[in-house]
Amino acid sequence: IINAGPDTVPQLIGMRDNRIHRAPLATCVADNHRLAEAIKSRDFDEAMRLRGKGFSQTIATLDTLIQALPRPCPPGRRRLRLAVLTAGGPAPGMNTAVRAAVRFGLDLGHSVVGVHNGFSGLIENDVEELDWMSVKGLARVGGSELGTSRKIPQSEDFAAIAETLSEHRIDALLVVGGWTGYASVHGLHAQRENHDAFRIPMICLPASINNNLPGSELAIGADTALNSIVDCLDKIKQSAVASRRCFVVEVMGGHCGYLALMAGLASGAERVYLHEEGVTLNDLKTDVEHLVEGFEQGKRLGLMIRNERANPCYTTQFMVNLFEEEGGDLFDVRQAILGHLQQGGDPTPFDRIQATRLARLCVDRMLEDATEGIAGPIAIGFEYGRIVFHDLDELGTLSDPEVRRTQKQWWMDLRPVARVLAQAGPRGQDS
Repeated sequence: IINAGPDTVPQLIGMRDNRIHRAPLATCVADNHRLAEAIKSRDFDEAMRLRGKGFSQTIATLDTLIQALPRPCPPGRRRLRLAVLTAGGPAPGMNTAVRAAVRFGLDLGHSVVGVHNGFSGLIENDVEELDWMSVKGLARVGGSELGTSRKIPQSEDFAAIAETLSEHRIDALLVVGGWTGYASVHGLHAQRENHDAFRIPMICLPASINNNLPGSELAIGADTALNSIVDCLDKIKQSAVASRRCFVVEVMGGHCGYLALMAGLASGAERVYLHEEGVTLNDLKTDVEHLVEGFEQGKRLGLMIRNERANPCYTTQFMVNLFEEEGGDLFDVRQAILGHLQQGGDPTPFDRIQATRLARLCVDRMLEDATEGIAGPIAIGFEYGRIVFHDLDELGTLSDPEVRRTQKQWWMDLRPVARVLAQAGPRGQDS
């Protein structure tokens, strides 16, 4: 609005490819009219085209999932054996992805086995044959019914894993999980010269509340965790309406500040402490001064959100003690460490839909690679709203293994927005 001139055409602001997008309003209205006309004239192929490729894929996906039983295997087709497991910390949506992968694999005429307790199950040969009804009702269930673990295979484990894969004649492996899963698949691939059983397609599907995985802007489970955090923050804020109080809330995320920043943006927090930015004593001094000034002017609530790994020295308790001491009789301070409630709960519709979309494409890619004899570790993910596949070896250059996060994080561009919204008042203008 500020930059528009008299001749500027009206614009529609929306989301495209996971970014804010601006398009001429007249063009958008015309596209809608064309879609309505196509439906009215019963030109459904054109209507589907106008809806976009994703809409067509979603309809095909739904048609498969709602079947009572899988379609019969076409005669002459080679039946492959696919394995699926969940690895790393539990993330809401893992079960949704497993359900989709199992049913898509079975519907295409192949067999699917589930591995219990992540890579520990591969080591211990804890494998179960899955059928169409084995995954009934899993779409809405949080956690991981297969079981998960943070076990990363070591040198002494590879022989046992190879034996399990060989015994069950596994042709491809789908790993639904976080950093643990990615590191484990990379380790197996590195041992392919020593174990022929590892010469199979292996695909990683990103599922982690931390949203810290390379090659994907979004991970399954992060949306559910963010919803849980914001729900808690809203209740915390409402609990303090009758008193002058500052809350210091610690959220999870490892060394990745996605949950902290997004929660701060959604809840209207005054300050968000991120590991990416670091925390200094001068920062805390400035924040104390702003808090005191705000409460002196009549504010009744302060909300500070801290990523769990923001700083090893300036802990949540340290911040609480500092603000309490400096606040004196003006306001009191409470801490809230949300803990593992952020990992729990049933997955949100967004996580369920994305998990299903990714699982279907993973199964298609696994079958294609296995049929063509292509063996390699790859990862699926979202980039600019589009689903892409990456070679797992290439992703190593895009991430920092010490802090387990990607080097470039798209959501960091939202920090200026959060700072503006947290200001006590507008910035002064030069005379």
